[in-house]
Amino acid sequence: MESVFEAFISNPALYSAGHLVGETLHFPTNTEEVQSLLKRIGVDGVRCQEYFIISFDSDILGLYDYLGEYENIDELNHLACLLSGLTESELETFQAVLEYGEHDQCAGDLIDLVLNLDCYELHPGVDTDEELGRIYADFNEAIEVPEELKNYFDYEAYGRDVRL
Repeated sequence: MESVFEAFISNPALYSAGHLVGETLHFPTNTEEVQSLLKRIGVDGVRCQEYFIISFDSDILGLYDYLGEYENIDELNHLACLLSGLTESELETFQAVLEYGEHDQCAGDLIDLVLNLDCYELHPGVDTDEELGRIYADFNEAIEVPEELKNYFDYEAYGRDVRL
């Protein structure tokens, strides 16, 4: 399976002692790869039970801005599996919602977003609230604006409400 994103996983005990011990883990992954990586960096679950993530890298624009250093590896893997199953259109919608920036900085929130992409509509090329208002009022016929009132209708305010 192709990598959706990667994370540099490190051992915090060795890091605070001045040693950068860590490796890159590609997501989605499997249990064997995770356990092997943790063992190689000295996170054995007995003497050292913690890991932290120094950095993320992905071709999905903005994804790494929402992921933190103490993310759960299982949640990250679940997120990567969900992202790998998205169509091109769904991925564009996901990136647009990320760019809009109304999500917490955690993998769980991004998992919820992927599972609820059907709640969002992407309108490429629409840059203003007025354009969005006209699409919904005139083309989607979400509301009925009588012809004689169209010159007085506040498409911008309506578009802002739709966007929100």
